[in-house]
Amino acid sequence: MLTVVAGVTPILAAVATRALVDELTRPAGTDSGTLVALGAIVVAAGGLGTVLGYLSSLVAGIQRRAIQFTAENDVHKALTRLRGLRRFEEPDFQNRLGLAMQSGADSPGAVLGSCFELIRSAVMIGGFVGVLVVTWWPASVLLVVAAVPTLAAQRSLARSNASTTETAMALHRRRFSYQTLLTGLASIKEVKLFDLEGLFHDRMMSYSARANAKEIAAERRTALTQSAYVLLTVAVMAVGVVYVIGRAASGGLSAGDVLIFVTAVTSVQTGLGSMARESARAGRAVRLFHHYMAVLACPPDIASGPREPTALRRGIVFEDVWFRYDESGEWVLRGLDLTIRAGESLALVGVNGAGKSTVMKLLCRFYDPDRGRITWDGVDLKELSTSELRRRISAAFQDHTVYDLTVAENIGVGDVARLDDRAGIAAAARMTGADEVARELSDGYDTLVSRIFFQGEGEQPGTALSGGQGQRLALARAMMRDDADLLLLDEPSSWLDALAEQHINRELIERRRGRTSILISHRLSTLREVDRIAVIAHGQVTEIGSHGALMALNGSYAEMFQAQAAAYTEASLKVAGHE
Repeated sequence: MLTVVAGVTPILAAVATRALVDELTRPAGTDSGTLVALGAIVVAAGGLGTVLGYLSSLVAGIQRRAIQFTAENDVHKALTRLRGLRRFEEPDFQNRLGLAMQSGADSPGAVLGSCFELIRSAVMIGGFVGVLVVTWWPASVLLVVAAVPTLAAQRSLARSNASTTETAMALHRRRFSYQTLLTGLASIKEVKLFDLEGLFHDRMMSYSARANAKEIAAERRTALTQSAYVLLTVAVMAVGVVYVIGRAASGGLSAGDVLIFVTAVTSVQTGLGSMARESARAGRAVRLFHHYMAVLACPPDIASGPREPTALRRGIVFEDVWFRYDESGEWVLRGLDLTIRAGESLALVGVNGAGKSTVMKLLCRFYDPDRGRITWDGVDLKELSTSELRRRISAAFQDHTVYDLTVAENIGVGDVARLDDRAGIAAAARMTGADEVARELSDGYDTLVSRIFFQGEGEQPGTALSGGQGQRLALARAMMRDDADLLLLDEPSSWLDALAEQHINRELIERRRGRTSILISHRLSTLREVDRIAVIAHGQVTEIGSHGALMALNGSYAEMFQAQAAAYTEASLKVAGHE
């Protein structure tokens, strides 16, 4: 309604202006009341158009925010259907996701805004074309002839500009990655120490320049094309203006007729230009919107099974499992066979890249094996509900996360249903020493663990934790699911000193006695308490047994253990000799 009325007001103002000019130029003179009334109509029409413009902007802003909110919500809901990690590791999907976030927020609003602008321009053009028909009808025919190639060119520009945006997205993602390195707390220490700012800045600006060059080339092409067709329209309409002025000079038309014809020509030309721009904008938005729709329609990468897993009673079995992260990459697991008995604590050891962390990721069903299968009490993991399976698992990963949340929330998110269970949070914290961390902070468990946000509504910044303190929080988070059938600990104490690591490992093994646990650690002295140790090499289990049994076997585990022990012994002798 606002758009239609806004399109009518320029016509009303133009008609009133013509009448006012004709009355002012009438030889016999005109009643002053009529002149005042016509002047009031001109001013009112202009004022109404301005007010309608403000109201339209308000409504458009409300619509734009509602669309952005809905689009963001829909994209992230779609991402929750991706149960695994593989898609997030694909550059093409990351590019598409970036375009989906951009087009989902912008495209519907752009199309809607373009539609409203097209409606307003169409109403205005329709009214002024009527004026042209009355004044000199061939002008309207010339106008249509000039408009057809203009609109056709806009369709071509829309395709070209959409393609440019798709190409530039990959460049912008690279630019943003370097920007994050230059500003993120996780990287800024090394950036400063190794003087990487110049290198990363140059690379960031290089990608930015390349993206800008592509976008500017598209904008230049658009501007030149549109300008060419505007000049064509001007040339066509100039013929009409010259004809009308000639008729007015011979007495065939009044001064008001000339004024409204010129106004109509100018308004129609402006309206056509606006329609051309909005058509191109809407066309580009529609072409990019398919990325948003593709993400929303993206099928789950890991199909959830129909069966609900039962409490683990017999164990988990890897049967001839083969796996690689990329179809063209090296095999990480090569026919791995491994039985994890229910209720036992099992440690996985091996050199870096042997496949230890991959075993844990497959247990969480972040990926599925390429060959072979993994069973939970005899049932293939693929047949189990993914969400229900994960509810029976808790984990602390090597690359743990410390969230920009309070200490209590950092621990409580390990079991969201118990996020407000302070007693449970404190109990989990005591198991890993995180309780000591909380008690040393100014606001205890309510301390914000962040240096980039203010705490509460004041301007007091949060607190940054050391690596060891953050790891204690991550371990406590894993302990929140105290009823989990399976606990996975991947280098859970890599940030801790040897004594703290040994204490926590013993505490966890004791607290988890009777429940299944898998532990990865390169510090072999901490593994003597586990029930069994499996050595993984070249994607297969090469040795398995207790610490004593593997030492008696005198194989690769014994070699690794003795090498570490020798290093500690040599260090101790050097210290003793120095003293």
